[in-house]
Amino acid sequence: MRIAIAGADGRMGRMLIEAVLETADLSFTVALDRAGSPCIGQDAGAFLGQDTGVLITDNLDALAQADCLIDFTRPEGALAHLAACVKHGVKCVIGTTGLGEQGKQAIQAASQKVAIVFAPNMSVGVNATLKLLDIAAKLLNSGYDAEVFEAHHRNKVDAPSGTALAMGETIAHAWGKKLDDVADWARHGETGARETGHIGFSVVRGGDIVGDHTVYFCGTGERIEITHRASSRATYAQGSLRAVRYLARKEFGLFDMQDVLST
Repeated sequence: MRIAIAGADGRMGRMLIEAVLETADLSFTVALDRAGSPCIGQDAGAFLGQDTGVLITDNLDALAQADCLIDFTRPEGALAHLAACVKHGVKCVIGTTGLGEQGKQAIQAASQKVAIVFAPNMSVGVNATLKLLDIAAKLLNSGYDAEVFEAHHRNKVDAPSGTALAMGETIAHAWGKKLDDVADWARHGETGARETGHIGFSVVRGGDIVGDHTVYFCGTGERIEITHRASSRATYAQGSLRAVRYLARKEFGLFDMQDVLST
């Protein structure tokens, strides 16, 4: 498959470019970045000291040269890229977080025309963790308080992270509830006693933390902790390539990493 990378000059974009270049069964053909970026016109492999022949562009019609786009950019950029993918019949792997309900509806609509894997976290380990959380939440559905902690680098602009939200949604679903009905997003001042059946969220932003997530199930006399820590963005890149290969067999439809890992 011919692969396009969005956000080509960002940390995740560079990790994805390196991963695709090291993969024999995928071809790197398009590198996108925002209009006005100083990297426009440069070779996308320059940071590796490589001449790939792929110049970074802000022209979304370049997607006509690709079979699948991998996008870890911001919501406004991801939705613009999505529209261009629909125009050119290009499949999408979307790891962008912070998308609101309107953005999610746009992805759902686009999936009627092109195949899309959309997940808040492409890491195989994180998605295994979500499976474990589902099992734990069903077993610990009474007498235990659930808290979700997450920490990311200082430049992350959305909170809680998409992965933390997915963890909360997994627990809420296992408890037969909607997350919005039981989530405590913040605590400050005189909050009163903790409400039974609610899910609390705590957020840290600082330094260069790639991504830490821990769910606490706190009961009387014991505490269960389920943790995933990412030490490198390489885990997200490898999961993304696995999603790309999954889409090779799909013409249209909306899928997540649980679908990818089930094959």
